[in-house]
Amino acid sequence: MLRTNWARALATTLTLAGVVLGLTQPANAATAAGERYVALGDSYSSGVGAGSYLSDSGACQRSSKAYPSLWAAANAPASFAFTACSGATSTTVKDSQLSPLNSSTTLVSVTAGGNDVGFADVMQTCVLQSESTCVNAVNTAVAKVDNVLPGSLSALYGAIRSRAPQARVVVLGYPKFYRLNGGCIAGLSETERAAINRGSDALNSVLAARAAAAGFVYSSVVDEFTGHEICSSDAWLHSVAVPVSNSYHPKAAGHAGGYLPAFHSTV
Repeated sequence: MLRTNWARALATTLTLAGVVLGLTQPANAATAAGERYVALGDSYSSGVGAGSYLSDSGACQRSSKAYPSLWAAANAPASFAFTACSGATSTTVKDSQLSPLNSSTTLVSVTAGGNDVGFADVMQTCVLQSESTCVNAVNTAVAKVDNVLPGSLSALYGAIRSRAPQARVVVLGYPKFYRLNGGCIAGLSETERAAINRGSDALNSVLAARAAAAGFVYSSVVDEFTGHEICSSDAWLHSVAVPVSNSYHPKAAGHAGGYLPAFHSTV
């Protein structure tokens, strides 16, 4: 009995030493290394606004600083396919991005929904037109979130599950865009900023509900971006920017400090 206990203690000591010295991998690292990961979605997944765009991504503007690239670089999955594309809707993700999915896929991330309800048009309206027109545009978008988006998301999520029946699918949400009563001294009114945040909340609520209905994991990024909204002292989101396509998208810091931790926490 003493000899057996001594042998077990020695084995435990050697295992712990191996982990410390890098001779063996912690369980989570080994698991990540075996993942077959596919990153789908719109500009919030492709990395518009983060810079360092991959040369083969063209107008999709996939970035090496986007959270899918960062996660893959840190975890060395067995395979990594990055098909997210700027401007994508739930329908275009379903129709043009799912080819890498198969029965061997183990991990999928996706952002989609903002373009379905005309987010870019809403922001343009709010920047260029009156406060009341902005609020009306947000209200129209929220009506689409409630009445049109659920069906489009269900179609997308069903297609993902059909093609990748074994995968863990992570649906990521969108940040709140403005810190209310923050440091901005020009631009949109507080009423407009509050309306835009309300629209983001409505969108995230539907994303979370449809993800749950599909058996997927929903990961909010609101907590990660709290304190880093537009009008904060350390914004991780572009306001109106040049080039204009960067406007209202996460900076590289928003992917590294916001989306990456939110995604990593679910894997």
